[in-house]
Amino acid sequence: RAAGAAVLGRTNMTEFAVSGVGINPHLGTPRNPCDATLARIPGGSSSGAAGAVALGSAAAALGSDTAGSIRVPAALCGVTGFKSTQSRVPLQGAFPLSHTLDTVCAMAPTVADCLTVDGVISGAPLPVHRRTLAGVRLVLPGTVVLDALEPAVASAFSRALSALSAAGAQVVEEPLPELAEIAAINAPGGLSAVEAWATHRADMQARREAFDPRVAARIALGEPVSAADYLRILQRRRDWIARMQVRLAPFDALVCPTVPITAPAIAPLLASDEAFFRINGLLLRNTIVANFLDGCAFSLPCPARGELPVGLMLVAPGGADARLAEVAWAAEAALAARVGTPACGAPAGA
Repeated sequence: RAAGAAVLGRTNMTEFAVSGVGINPHLGTPRNPCDATLARIPGGSSSGAAGAVALGSAAAALGSDTAGSIRVPAALCGVTGFKSTQSRVPLQGAFPLSHTLDTVCAMAPTVADCLTVDGVISGAPLPVHRRTLAGVRLVLPGTVVLDALEPAVASAFSRALSALSAAGAQVVEEPLPELAEIAAINAPGGLSAVEAWATHRADMQARREAFDPRVAARIALGEPVSAADYLRILQRRRDWIARMQVRLAPFDALVCPTVPITAPAIAPLLASDEAFFRINGLLLRNTIVANFLDGCAFSLPCPARGELPVGLMLVAPGGADARLAEVAWAAEAALAARVGTPACGAPAGA
């Protein structure tokens, strides 16, 4: 408000920010605005936020990103999401999911709009300058992030890479087997489940029936995790981050699809727990990389007009926000010139 924003209201979301799907059984699930013929998920947890920005009802929307809660809905609704390095924006006042992974950030129509909001909420605008993609080195991992891509995503991502290469970027394919370690390091339960259990333990024990059953099931995974197991996860993560920083040092960013699928229909996910958790795992699989890295990331829309939204993600280690933003800004221009405008066509201008 002090910077001149008109705060319109609060949008719906996944209960306690626990899932990448966007379903809320208490208050309803916002419909993805990019398909008028089929009710599709908006992605989560910031589901209504993405819909509002995609429709042009809001110039930007705030949220938190613990495993992809800003970037997943941004990708599925055809807008831009920026997950900054966690330490850029204070967590004070934000209800916690995981104090280790939570990042307060925003989505908006464009990179410039995201940077405007980030500069305000962080109190320290990034020193970002316009540049081209000439000389930019992007690493494309061959491990995990390209698995089981939906054909529409694979096609859009391939076109996007061609556009980036044509604009001067060098895309280098590397195995990066470290990405396959995240699931094992984050077991049992995972950091978000352990820390969410600590937050919700009293209510889970006293009135679990009031929770979204799927959210409760996810939080409950943290109950049996011992303090020793929790500390081991933290230590192994620190070691993993150090190794990943070395692997990523020769590159300006890691590039991959934000999510491996386009937005699925809502109805089958309401009907089936198995389908819900399978899709949730797919939606968060790639985006968790940036959170586990304690890094920063952008999701940029890259479909052609008339296609369902697809996101291209750029990831860099923590503290590299300004450099990454310059690359994302240049990539956005290259995609607009060679690939087309976002599927939902949200107007810019935060």
